[in-house]
Amino acid sequence: MQIFVNNPDFIVEDMLKGFVAAHPEVMLSPLNERVVTLKEKKEKVGVITGGGSGHEPAFLGYVGEGMLDAVAIGEIFASPPAQAFLDAMIEADNGRGVACLFGNYAGDNMNVKMAIQMAEDIEVKYVVATDDIASSPKETREKRHGIAGGYFMWKVGGAKAASGATLDEVIEVAQKVVERTRSICVGISPCTIPAVGTPNFLINEGTMEFGIGHHGEKGIESKALGTANEIAPEMTEAILTDFDFDENRNLAVMISGLGSTMLMEQYVICGQVLAILKEQGHQVEKVYVGNFVTSLDMGGLSLTIVDLDEEITQLLEADGQATGLKNY
Repeated sequence: MQIFVNNPDFIVEDMLKGFVAAHPEVMLSPLNERVVTLKEKKEKVGVITGGGSGHEPAFLGYVGEGMLDAVAIGEIFASPPAQAFLDAMIEADNGRGVACLFGNYAGDNMNVKMAIQMAEDIEVKYVVATDDIASSPKETREKRHGIAGGYFMWKVGGAKAASGATLDEVIEVAQKVVERTRSICVGISPCTIPAVGTPNFLINEGTMEFGIGHHGEKGIESKALGTANEIAPEMTEAILTDFDFDENRNLAVMISGLGSTMLMEQYVICGQVLAILKEQGHQVEKVYVGNFVTSLDMGGLSLTIVDLDEEITQLLEADGQATGLKNY
């Protein structure tokens, strides 16, 4: 494995130093060098998230005006400790409470809840993203992981807070968009943790992992690698089946690369997905293509579909200036 690195054991620290040097609107918290926070504080509900490194621009890339106020950063694919979540809550708090919007993973769940218990003088409420349809059956949706669909929770929640909403209103709209979001990933090559230097799982040449997780968790099925025009319908149908719409809908569509997938490939898949949705009578209002939530250097991509309503659409269109927003 050839990468630009100093000591691979300290790649997260070096990344954070470079990130805050490149983006003067943010800084490392004086409370905790694993918390990225806005320099300029606003009188509003604070909005935070956190998670393991290796998914950039998530999570640090979504700190910005109209988005997140602070994030807790863990080691690669590892939850930040409870203290980091607590320090992010302290940084984001302006006396109006803090909304913690994070992905549904065991470590994050445990550490967020511990942090909330420690935050005695701060009102904190939380929402967990559960968009990964491959990680648990529809009957146990509450067990599903949060993947690229978390972007919509952060964007909508951040925009709602920026509008002057109460903590309960921020939580309500974040929960609503979570319930209306579905994602699925396809992996075609594994990722490599820098400190290890070799892939942490195997995808055989000529095969793909349909429904793979963001850390390399096995998917629904290992199968022969198909063409883009074969893969896109399968991903789209899996999500539409899970939604089980009884009428045509207004939708947002996101294609997010997993790390090493070219934009060229992402647009090939996107074109087919949009054609399928149009053919089935759905109206696609917003399209996102790029690297929004990645998995180190994994080859593959995720498809996310959001069932829009008027409020969600308006909040997605609200101003936001985080580095990971890609002008959306």
